[in-house]
Amino acid sequence: MPERPADPSTEHIGAVVYFSSISGNTARFITACNFPDEGINVYRIPLRTKEEPLQVREPYVLIVPTYGGGNVKKALLPQIRKFLNGRANRSFIRGVISSGNRNFASAFCAAGDIISQKCHVPFMYNFELIGTPDDHRKVREGVRNFFLEQRKQDAR
Repeated sequence: MPERPADPSTEHIGAVVYFSSISGNTARFITACNFPDEGINVYRIPLRTKEEPLQVREPYVLIVPTYGGGNVKKALLPQIRKFLNGRANRSFIRGVISSGNRNFASAFCAAGDIISQKCHVPFMYNFELIGTPDDHRKVREGVRNFFLEQRKQDAR
């Protein structure tokens, strides 16, 4: 069940799945994007690996932070790996968006690069920490337009 379901008065077009640590930076970004008003369900990957795993059964864009303090090998947390190692979860990923800290230099938003390469999906956007209002708007509109375009292609 989505953490935040799409607005029932709006046609449902897809989903966003995200991970946010206890800092809550990614959760604040997701809230600011207000995806449910665009017809997009929102699912959160559990914070702790011992929690019930998330099972997503609809096309989604994954939004994740980058960790590791600049070490690319530590860019993805175990919770994200566990989610993506689920065959069904992995089959529904359609794109990835990543946040990071510019202090990580060349590892800035490396999580997005890693997921894009391993899952063969587009790396759609990156932003720093909680993003700016412009980032929120661009991601909200970009994800909405991405799903609408996918629907057109599927209808052909």
